[in-house]
Amino acid sequence: MGQIDTALIKKTLDEKLNARVKTGLDICARCALCADTCHFYRASGNDPQQVPSYKIRWLRELIKRKGKVDEDFLKEMYETVYGQCTMCRRCSLFCPFGIDIASIIGFSRTLLAQQGIMPEGLAKAVENYLASGNQMAITDEDWIETVKWMEEELQEELPGASIPIDKQGADLLYTVNAREPKFYPMDIQLAAKIFYLAGEDWTVSSKPGWDDTNLAMFAGHVQAATHVVDLTRQRALELGVKRVAITECGHAFRSLKFEAPVWLGGPLPFEVVHSVDLFAGYIRSGRIKIREQCFTEPVTYQDPCNVSRNGGLAEQGRYLMKKLCADFRDMMPDHNGNYNYCCCGGGGFIPMAGPFRERRLTGGKVKADQIKATGAKFVVTPCHNCYDQIRDLSEKYELGVKVVQFKEIINDCLIIPDELKAEE
Repeated sequence: MGQIDTALIKKTLDEKLNARVKTGLDICARCALCADTCHFYRASGNDPQQVPSYKIRWLRELIKRKGKVDEDFLKEMYETVYGQCTMCRRCSLFCPFGIDIASIIGFSRTLLAQQGIMPEGLAKAVENYLASGNQMAITDEDWIETVKWMEEELQEELPGASIPIDKQGADLLYTVNAREPKFYPMDIQLAAKIFYLAGEDWTVSSKPGWDDTNLAMFAGHVQAATHVVDLTRQRALELGVKRVAITECGHAFRSLKFEAPVWLGGPLPFEVVHSVDLFAGYIRSGRIKIREQCFTEPVTYQDPCNVSRNGGLAEQGRYLMKKLCADFRDMMPDHNGNYNYCCCGGGGFIPMAGPFRERRLTGGKVKADQIKATGAKFVVTPCHNCYDQIRDLSEKYELGVKVVQFKEIINDCLIIPDELKAEE
């Protein structure tokens, strides 16, 4: 940690402290009704320091001191705003004033990021975004090679299928999580298969902007976060698409659909749609045919915070679960999705790793208990961070569950016309 630029802190407080954050700090009554809503608080055994309203004390004190703080102050602030909150917004639903604590934490992270203070994993992601346009620093050549590889494998089953690259005037630009070409390339093929059978007019981009993740948002690095969404906007404009689709990722959806218009200074000239909404629409309209409830194992659904509570797609997720699964067991008590607990993998906790890993797994005990109570053997979640977190929780708490995404189950249930299949 270098020398603290207190003048920059003061300048940011004067120029960027918005009404929502300031009002929340001013009207918070410290009533602690938000306490039991927080997975960190419940998993800690009700440690008062984990009460959401207590975690915002650092920003209140920073404003009071007009930015004149030292390194020790910022170190303690860092431990709270990065290490004790996933910004899931569950607490806001129970606050009598509706205070958006996530925005307060997010602004606090921005102040730290401006001083070069952020977890190493998020700092590396920011560096990669600015240098290559994606969080994994995958080259354009490797990206295209992976896409073509997946197209070749898909055509072994469906000879007429393709993964269009840079198709001008396509209706839909499909964007992915960089983990997919890096670790889960089959995800790309599964999506392509669904698009082909749905008769979708779609494409992927060969240029940066194909990675829809935005860990810079969680880092609090506004410049890099804006750069990420602007890359996707540029690709969409160049290709002339009407819609941009987000893979099964939560924060990618939130960053492009809800945050990008603020960062970029105006509304986007295209629709942003999450794959959950897209897939549900295909099934409802009959664009793809499925064997209903073909998945017979006991299964539950993990609501990604930025897909369900903050994305408005809780009902769409349950529509898919009920259509695809014969033994769907929703998590209790918050079975409508909007009030479900965060799995503790969001807010940047997965890539933060290192010293934050144990906090992530400890904070996830509430979710582990929810899953265990269902008796499910499988967990469906349309988010890569949730996917990795629940897999880790299953190992730590011996849940014995397997995590899957909607693309996997839909592909198992698809009815494929014989004339489209490859000859044996």
